[in-house]
Amino acid sequence: MLKIDLSLSEARRLALAAQGLDRPRPRGKVGAQHLRRIIRQLGLIQIDFVNVLVPAQYQVFFSRLGAYDRSLLDDLVYRRGEFTEQWAHEASIIPVKTWSLLRHRMETHRVRPWGFEKFIEAQPDYVNKVMEEIKQRGPLSADDLPSPANVSRRIDGSWIGTVPRAVLEAHFGFGRLAAVNRLPNFTRVYDLVERVVPHEHIQRTLKREEAQRELLCLAARAHGVGTANDLADYYRMNIREARQRVAELVEAGELREVKVESWREPAYLHPQAQLPRRIEAAALLSPFDPVVWFRPRLARLFNFEYTIEIFVPAAKRKWGYYVLPFLLGDRLVARVDLKADRNERRVLVLAAHIERQAKPGEVADALASELRAMASWLGLDSVVVGRRGNFAKHLTRAVKS
Repeated sequence: MLKIDLSLSEARRLALAAQGLDRPRPRGKVGAQHLRRIIRQLGLIQIDFVNVLVPAQYQVFFSRLGAYDRSLLDDLVYRRGEFTEQWAHEASIIPVKTWSLLRHRMETHRVRPWGFEKFIEAQPDYVNKVMEEIKQRGPLSADDLPSPANVSRRIDGSWIGTVPRAVLEAHFGFGRLAAVNRLPNFTRVYDLVERVVPHEHIQRTLKREEAQRELLCLAARAHGVGTANDLADYYRMNIREARQRVAELVEAGELREVKVESWREPAYLHPQAQLPRRIEAAALLSPFDPVVWFRPRLARLFNFEYTIEIFVPAAKRKWGYYVLPFLLGDRLVARVDLKADRNERRVLVLAAHIERQAKPGEVADALASELRAMASWLGLDSVVVGRRGNFAKHLTRAVKS
């Protein structure tokens, strides 16, 4: 029986259990059923293709399941019809049934890059032509499409790259197209949404408030326990609207308001949340893992300050370029700056830092084991630890042993 008032340790265990980090990794071969369970439990998987180690969406599953064939995820998302992509937290993998919950957001989607709506307004013939090309030819990527007349194909200074891609992304954001594949260079391939998402999920109509309540229930299930801000961030919901919807869910008995030790704001407990007696996890977490991505929650739960420093100049970085927190038990005990050196077939630990109250020997052995497991999963032969960080020497000895 869960108590109304929760200690911080209980809140951590609830949160980690809700995120699928409370159970041992499968002993046998990991199959599609394992990946399916994780997506449904988390509600969404953020997509990020920074490939200095491995794209983030693949890492999320390794953290919970250990080694698996990454092609299984591609097959599950793009070929079986159970999951698809859409803007949810950021660009995310979602169950197809979540599509209808995001429809109200698609209707007010803001196209990218900012200001590109001017092109869409000025070039309706080309915008419509893109849809007609896909309707007639089937799934296409941006490279398969012609350039617009009398306009440069390239969009200078934008990560989105080209006009055809920006138009495809706009149609995708508005829910007219869906992702049907990813090419080896990670480029999206698009098709008409009605060819990808089942009819009943496209046609299901919900009021904005109803969709928001359902999204917040999914967020609460994936949190175990969380504040209104925590729940709102999961699907990137306006906090004012989220607070109102949360209050409605509490009144309806679908969430339970609780007080968590040291938290200033009220928290909300999902009725199906499980409180394990202990957590025995040992996992490196992607910077884009749901446990990590909302920094205020990370600090409240784990007393762990974290910033992604990818866009910070090298000389100003405190921790490193691509830093993964290390979860041991129910605490974040260390962080490592990692890089996959594919030419030399090794995982490079460019920097290693341990948290103040962690036990160096225990952490070093567990982290070394996890790094070796990750190297093997990535098809790399060794782990090499550099000299940077207050934990580099301990970790070097553990890796060598």
